[in-house]
Amino acid sequence: MILESIIIVVYTIAIVLIFLYSLAQLNLLYNYLSSKKKRTQCKTFDLSLPEETPFVTIQLPVFNEMYVMERLLDNIALLEYPKEKLEIQVLDDSTDETVETTRAHIEALSATGLDIKHITRTDRSGFKAGALKEGLKIAKGEYIAIFDADFLPKPNWLKRTIPYFKNEKIGVVQTRWGHINRNYSLLTKIQAFALDAHFTLEQVGRNSKGHFINFNGTAGVWRKACILDAGNWEGDTLTEDLDLSYRAQLKNWEFKYLEDVETPAELPVVISAARSQQFRWNKGGAENFRKMLWRVVKSDNISTKTKIHGLLHLLNSTMFLSIFTVAVLSIPMLYIKNEYEHLRNYFFVMSFFVISTIIFFVCYWYMYRQIYGSGFKKFFGYIGMFFTFFSIAMGFSLHNSIAVIEGHIGKRSEFVRTPKFNISSIRDSWKGNKYLRKKLSANVIVEGILMLYFAFGLYSAFVVGDQGGDFGLFPFHLMLCIGFGYVFFKSLSSKI
Repeated sequence: MILESIIIVVYTIAIVLIFLYSLAQLNLLYNYLSSKKKRTQCKTFDLSLPEETPFVTIQLPVFNEMYVMERLLDNIALLEYPKEKLEIQVLDDSTDETVETTRAHIEALSATGLDIKHITRTDRSGFKAGALKEGLKIAKGEYIAIFDADFLPKPNWLKRTIPYFKNEKIGVVQTRWGHINRNYSLLTKIQAFALDAHFTLEQVGRNSKGHFINFNGTAGVWRKACILDAGNWEGDTLTEDLDLSYRAQLKNWEFKYLEDVETPAELPVVISAARSQQFRWNKGGAENFRKMLWRVVKSDNISTKTKIHGLLHLLNSTMFLSIFTVAVLSIPMLYIKNEYEHLRNYFFVMSFFVISTIIFFVCYWYMYRQIYGSGFKKFFGYIGMFFTFFSIAMGFSLHNSIAVIEGHIGKRSEFVRTPKFNISSIRDSWKGNKYLRKKLSANVIVEGILMLYFAFGLYSAFVVGDQGGDFGLFPFHLMLCIGFGYVFFKSLSSKI
């Protein structure tokens, strides 16, 4: 009974953590809905007046971006802002032939009167954070707009963001990500679904109550003085954006989140690219929890509620570890339930925690409705998308749990960029992309084994106990089997 007791204790802790996280999401939903009822007036610069138009530097950190570099530069050149008040820094850490093609393109744009510079480094220390820090040393702007290579801001983007900096307390203005290839495949639809939840429910829910939010690494503007006051960019975590965001807010800088300003971008279309992005984000989140935990707890200038939300925010990625734990232990728990009659009351109480799924379902529906609209047809479409999303998210739980564990134990790893594809429609193909990883991760084999493991869980529902089976966990195991199967087969097919 010792092994069974250990399983029960670990399973219970994991499922309670998921429940607490769902309650935090529910609170963010409440904040989100409350914010919609408020109309806040902010002081803004009048950019029609030269004396109120500040100097802006745009930083474009890039690394081996053969497929999107031309698109990026041409798009940035279209931004509407007085040329005498704008400079563009192309922070190019590339190691391939794109260095020369990018230089030639920049020279052509410079000949049109655009203040654009090609900045390269021989030492790539600090990766993206190092490049941003290097560019900041010579940046002429009071405000620093940052775009990754796959982002396509609209021409009026600066006119819709820069005015908010008239409030001298604001250190960052962040915009909502859009998705130019949302409907390319099931994989892109699922990624868009998850990101939409972050950029509506979570960012608005936190920002509206003055809780910690994060600059998302791109599609936002920093006040240069805020970056320097917070200690500048640091490359000791894989999510330098989250790190600097917390350091700035601990210094009492305010962040302004603009849900109504959408910045289109391209989602990864190949699962290996999505995996590398997920690994970096989840490991970086855990690294920042280690780095920021005591700074947040000991801070005397933020409320207890903001501290709790901040710590849960930093623990976002750690939820994958709880999900994976619950998933793996759910099959032994199925057998324990049907073996030990005296535990009936325990399992009756544990059934209450299905409410976590209901809470997530409700929270995500409000996000989905905000973007796609409401009505019965939309709602039934949402039901399918929600359970598909949940299944595939659980299929990523092993991969993301490994990232989280590495982050919490302090294992260092390189910043692995996400390959870009220049894909916006179903007619475009990712085949032949030179930046794709050729090796298959060993984790993929384990994911295939887990698919079979949860297929065994489905079989177990029919044979366990002596009452004709137990189908309480059947839907859960079905989603897990589908999720791990999708990740396994999709990973294999992307190598063919």
